Amino acid sequence: MRSYGQYCAVARALDVVGDRWSLLVVRELLMRGACRYTDLRHGLPGIATNLLADRLRDLEGGGIVTRVDAPPPIATTLYELTPRGSELAPVLDALGIWGAELMAQPQGTDEFRSHWLAFPLGRLTDSAPDLPPITIQVRTGDQPMIVETVDGRVRARPGTVEHPDAALAGPPGTVVAFLRGRLDLAGAKRRGLRFEGNKAVITRLQPARSLNR
Repeated sequence: MRSYGQYCAVARALDVVGDRWSLLVVRELLMRGACRYTDLRHGLPGIATNLLADRLRDLEGGGIVTRVDAPPPIATTLYELTPRGSELAPVLDALGIWGAELMAQPQGTDEFRSHWLAFPLGRLTDSAPDLPPITIQVRTGDQPMIVETVDGRVRARPGTVEHPDAALAGPPGTVVAFLRGRLDLAGAKRRGLRFEGNKAVITRLQPARSLNR
């Protein structure tokens, strides 16, 4: 592990998590919990298997990641964040908030995994939290996701729901732009969005004030 050789808190932190891919390994473990090596490979498209092994070893050495032996029927090694590693959650949240504006750029050939929706949608709020909670079924990327309101906040998680208030599917960029209010329904449909359900529930999802600039 290389060091900046600076007696500075930021530099010391980057000594541990500043290498390429390190924070994305942390992202996967924060969002998905304990993961098998193959789960991490799937969530980190583009990383070479030897480089992932190196990053895991470095993060273990830095007290960020630990290995646990899962009992049957899994019976394999899992990687999970230590308490110290979990303290990086606000750092990833801040990067996700800052980077959400960059999601307006076209996806192009960039890879996408559905669970990554949690970051661009995680700072949305429910404009009518006193009304019954809403659920939206989203199909984009590699697995179905549920977008739901919980105590005034918006959460995205893998899964399906039998009777969602709305259901939508389409390209990731279009889905994100629509849910974040950057595209209206007509414009999103022109970009390939398929929508069913109550349009009013979408209007309840509004960007947090800090992003309304």
